[in-house]
Amino acid sequence: MIRVCEVARPKPWEVDDDLWAVIEPPLPKIERRARHPGRKRHPDRLVFQGILFVLHTGIAWEHLPQELGFGSGMTCWRRLAEWTGAEKWARLHEVLLAELRAANALDFSRAAVDGSPIRHPGVKGGAKTGRSPVDRGGTGSKYHLITDATGIPLAATLTGGNRNDVTQLIPLLQAVPPVRGKRGRPRRRPVVVLADRGYDHDKYRRLVWDLGVKPLIARRGTEHGSGLGAQRWVVERAFAHLHWFRRLRIRWEIRDDIHEAFLTLGCALICWRRLCRATGS
Repeated sequence: MIRVCEVARPKPWEVDDDLWAVIEPPLPKIERRARHPGRKRHPDRLVFQGILFVLHTGIAWEHLPQELGFGSGMTCWRRLAEWTGAEKWARLHEVLLAELRAANALDFSRAAVDGSPIRHPGVKGGAKTGRSPVDRGGTGSKYHLITDATGIPLAATLTGGNRNDVTQLIPLLQAVPPVRGKRGRPRRRPVVVLADRGYDHDKYRRLVWDLGVKPLIARRGTEHGSGLGAQRWVVERAFAHLHWFRRLRIRWEIRDDIHEAFLTLGCALICWRRLCRATGS
């Protein structure tokens, strides 16, 4: 009897050469001092895999398994804070969006926006938190996301759980980076933006028009069946993809910039997976 051995699938936190070739260039280069160099810096690739391990599993930093070779949890946290200060994750997301546009996998004909609340343990506090109206007044935060017509994340922001979705409509549109990838001027604005009844406000419709974007926002008090749901469901799916990363289901970080780094990194990884599908790699 012949036993067929299946090839082991790579773990989601393992970084292959293709992905590392995209991630490594924007990393800040730290030169080792000639005098009193101290301990050798742990390799960036291994540390990045440790950050991905925390993002995927939701494990606490201090519980990061040492036997996997990622370095200590504190080493990974410090490197994440260092790269976050250099705005590395936003640049990575922008590069991947450009690659998607070059592969004709990005659709700016319309965009969809929505918000999603997340819990945040009140004992920890932190910036960009507030009393969540959907969690019995518990402390929480909220994600605000804008996607293209196919559900690719274009930008994401973090606010307190008490912020109304409509107040983030303009900041979301302004947060979309200039996307290159083709000849001519970078693309930044979708033709149309779709939103549910939570964004129904004439003031914000006018502001959206001022940005050169057509707002298609459901009206309050009208019957269901406007047809917008058949197009804006992609943003709901994008939130589901973000929640695959366990670290994004609950906000454990006190520092809002660290949690925003995880959020932007999650968006970038979704873009990477879509790029692999678009290019067949």
